[in-house]
Amino acid sequence: MIAVRRILAVLKKELLQLRRDRMTFGMVVMIPLIQLILFGYAINTNLRHVPVALVDQSRSGLSRAVIQMVEATQVVDVTMTLATVEEAERAVIASRVRAALILPADLAGRVVRSPAVGLAPPQATDDVNSRPVGQWIVDGSDTMVAAAIRSLRMMPLGELFRRPANRAVPTFEVALFYNPEQRSEVNIVPGLVGIILTMTMIMFTSAAIVRESERGNMEMLINTPVRPIELMIGKIIPYLGIGLVQVAIILGLGHLVFDVPVNGGMGALLAVTLLFIAASLTLGLVLSTVAKNQLQAMQLTVFILLPSILLSGFMFPFDGMPKPAQAIARLLPATHFMQMIRGVVLRQAELRDMIGGIAWLSGFTVIGLAVASLRFRKRLD
Repeated sequence: MIAVRRILAVLKKELLQLRRDRMTFGMVVMIPLIQLILFGYAINTNLRHVPVALVDQSRSGLSRAVIQMVEATQVVDVTMTLATVEEAERAVIASRVRAALILPADLAGRVVRSPAVGLAPPQATDDVNSRPVGQWIVDGSDTMVAAAIRSLRMMPLGELFRRPANRAVPTFEVALFYNPEQRSEVNIVPGLVGIILTMTMIMFTSAAIVRESERGNMEMLINTPVRPIELMIGKIIPYLGIGLVQVAIILGLGHLVFDVPVNGGMGALLAVTLLFIAASLTLGLVLSTVAKNQLQAMQLTVFILLPSILLSGFMFPFDGMPKPAQAIARLLPATHFMQMIRGVVLRQAELRDMIGGIAWLSGFTVIGLAVASLRFRKRLD
């Protein structure tokens, strides 16, 4: 016979244990709360305020009017003005901007002859000089960003002259670099490297210290001359090779199965990957000094993994997030690595194009090792 009394006794015991396990209770509350905030506030598929560069070769009142019309759409924000097309392409490669608008020196003549504006007689717009009034150079590796910029092709410039717009004729030419076919796997496969490394590297090392305690090895470590910083470094080195094997599998199969190109140099790819693996491992070590058992270590790993997936730019464009969400995202190693791995693999970015991300991951690794070492020492006391 099933006794309700005994069931209630077990229920009471479980509730008391849950109350004592503050980490688990916190995760029960925080995980749905964070997901609600991220999906409801930070995640925005309606892309706005994409940072772009401007190359204004016309430097006229007309070009300034065109720029104002483009910015009035709120799809893009001109964050830098450059002198040449080459500088604009370099800015796109380095991820300082997602696109560049080129306004030619003969902008006035193109506007007059453009069928989209309708100033010239119809027969005057059929000659070879009838060309788009400008050109967009777009990082096409992100299909959402590319779609947002392509929505500006039919800008109604006729409104500048109070004439009806001809929506059948494109105002701007759009050149999609790095992924002209707009295949989603080209963007997903390099990003998947960052997500898988975040999950596995943090998972491996977040349980590193608590595993020693649960196996009874902590007393032995205390009695050895190994210093905390030496212990931390020794624990992350073996996983560097494991991380590189995972990267080789993902990019290799991505190239063979999905025809995802690997355009960048192997040296740059190796450097940024090792930096990210080291940063993720040190983050896992910090979590391992907080967790009291391996279950809590796994919970903390999930707590880091969710924002890394949603805020890093893997699923949703980073530029479409509100500023507070972007500020939080920049604290995550995955956000910086996501930009660098896509830059190397898809845009042939060089190390000099990624100085900011390299410096941030290096600093994160050094600080993380120091924090983990200090917290480990306190636990020994």
